Amino acid sequence: MCLGLPGKVLEIKDFSAVVDIAGTKREVSTMMLAEEIEVGDYVMVHVGFAIAKMDPKEAEETLKTILEFADENDF
Repeated sequence: MCLGLPGKVLEIKDFSAVVDIAGTKREVSTMMLAEEIEVGDYVMVHVGFAIAKMDPKEAEETLKTILEFADENDF
C-alpha cells in the first residue's frame, strides 16, 4: 500500500514546488501533474512528486484524518 499526503503549494519554480505538509515544507517535483497549479492549491504528494491536484476541502479532511490516526497510534 502507498500513502500520499496532501500539501499546500507555497511556491512554484520551473518544474517543482515548495509545499507545506502539516507544517513541514518540502520541495517536490511537479513533472507528473496533468493540471496547472497555483500558489494556494493543494496537491497529493508521493515520494517527492506532486501526483494530482486536490480539492481543498478533501485535502484538509484527508490530512486531518492522517494526523489523528498518527496521534492515536503514537507515530
